[in-house]
Amino acid sequence: MTIVRVGLGTRSYDVVIEAGLLARAAEHLKPLARGRVMAIVTDENVRPHLDVLRGALSDAGVESEAIVLPPGESTKSWAMLEHLTDRLLDLGIERGDHVVALGGGVIGDLVGFACSILKRGCGFVQVPTTLLAQVDSSVGGKTAINTRAGKNLIGAFHQPALVLIDPVVLETLPLRQVRAGYAEVVKYGLIDDADFFAWCEANGAALLAGDLALREHAIAYSVAAKARIVAEDERETRGRRALLNLGHTFGHALEAEAGFSDRLLHGEAVAAGMALAYGFSAAKGLAPQADAARVAAHLRSVGLPDGLAAASIVASGEVLVAHMLHDKKMDAGTLPFLLARGIGQSFVDTSVDLDAVAAFLNLDPR
Repeated sequence: MTIVRVGLGTRSYDVVIEAGLLARAAEHLKPLARGRVMAIVTDENVRPHLDVLRGALSDAGVESEAIVLPPGESTKSWAMLEHLTDRLLDLGIERGDHVVALGGGVIGDLVGFACSILKRGCGFVQVPTTLLAQVDSSVGGKTAINTRAGKNLIGAFHQPALVLIDPVVLETLPLRQVRAGYAEVVKYGLIDDADFFAWCEANGAALLAGDLALREHAIAYSVAAKARIVAEDERETRGRRALLNLGHTFGHALEAEAGFSDRLLHGEAVAAGMALAYGFSAAKGLAPQADAARVAAHLRSVGLPDGLAAASIVASGEVLVAHMLHDKKMDAGTLPFLLARGIGQSFVDTSVDLDAVAAFLNLDPR
């Protein structure tokens, strides 16, 4: 078992990582149940894991109620937020209760946001079942839904009380979903740890093939890296947490162009976005071209997109930049970009010319 502490003063919490943890989750959840019915929110794709969790709770004497939502990014919507909060209110959820979010990033984001506003804030627990959620979205308290204007534009910072991560659940995940989560693992090396990126180059293929020890190591490393950054800059006010957005400004534009659909998964968009961020950095003379090529080569080698063509995006640079103007990180008309001076040397640049970004994207092969 690995336990990573997210240090946020009175709102600190543990991230517990252990193979087989789902079947033993009751020992961690029972104290939070307070002798009351525990609500579990999940989606249709996670029913086998739901059965395991509810069985574990039942064996420990904890009654549970399941709310099963449709899978997919479209679930992060106003309509589903209303549906979920109504269901939780019907169950009599109190401010001192904890709702369990069992699923990937969509469920975690939606449940976290619902709990941030339900009775002005109740508790919740993240039990992520995708690699992307395990290494990124379940930790740090960012919760949100999508709108017509863009992704994650309505939300709140609301930290979970606990995160329980069982790497074994990834064995039921389609390979495409595991690859998408792996993009976020690579991100931690590209942000500030060139040695970890080299580890990814050496071990990424075996990790994706199912090596449990490698998966556990990648998850624990990624969670610890994110926990340190979140503890330093919880609400992204000092710039440190912004580094976690590497690849996301480009990536969210690609997702918007793809209609926030399964045509392009979030992790796939982030992978292409990271390759574009390194390519743009190299084009500006900030990073060695060899580093940009190395990033793209590794992403390609594990089956992730390394640019517009690989992500099946045919829009012009101008159209993609127009999507970027809806980015929630816009500040006084300026959009911060995550660029790099080399592998493991990412930084925030607030002086990027969007016309230059459009011109660069127009040169990317389609």
